[in-house]
Amino acid sequence: MANASGFRRMSEGSSDLGGGVATVRLKDESSRFLSGFEAGGKKFVIGTSGARYTIVVQNNVPARLEVVVSVDGLDVLDGKDAAFSKRGYLIEPNGVIEIDGFRQSMNAVAAFRFGSVRDSYAEKKEGGSSRNVGVIGVALFNERGSNPSSWQIGDTKSRLDANPFPGQFATP
Repeated sequence: MANASGFRRMSEGSSDLGGGVATVRLKDESSRFLSGFEAGGKKFVIGTSGARYTIVVQNNVPARLEVVVSVDGLDVLDGKDAAFSKRGYLIEPNGVIEIDGFRQSMNAVAAFRFGSVRDSYAEKKEGGSSRNVGVIGVALFNERGSNPSSWQIGDTKSRLDANPFPGQFATP
C-alpha cells in the first residue's frame, strides 16, 4: 500500500532544490546525515524527539547563492515569521553552510530540536502559530549578474550539446 502511494526510503534524507542547484540535508548531533523517506510527492526526515539537528545546504553551482531558511514557519535569522523578502545566508560557489539553530546574536543560537507541536518554539511565541511546525523551508536566490541558464547541473551539459537531428532524416 505504501509503495502504491509512492513511498520510498532514502538512506540520506536529502532534498534537491531548483533542479539540483542546491541540496538540503539534516545532520544529527554526531554529524551523521539523517535518513528519510518520500511519500505522496513529499520528503520527510526521521528524527528523534528532543534530539538536536543542523541544516546543511550545499551549493551545487559555480555562482554564489543566497538562501533564506525557515523552520516551523520562522526565519532562522530573526525568529520572526518567514518571508521571501527577508535576507539570508550567502553560500560561495560549490560551497556548503551548516545552520545549527535560530540566530540569537552573532555568537549564540537556539538549537533546532525535534519535538511536539505543543513544545515548539513557533507555538510558544507570543501570537505564535503551529501551522508550519515540522516544515523546513528554503528559498534560493541567484546573485545579481549571475546567469542561471549557464549552470550546467547533472547531465545538462550533454543535453545542451546534443544534436536532436544527427542524420537529418530518418533511414528508410
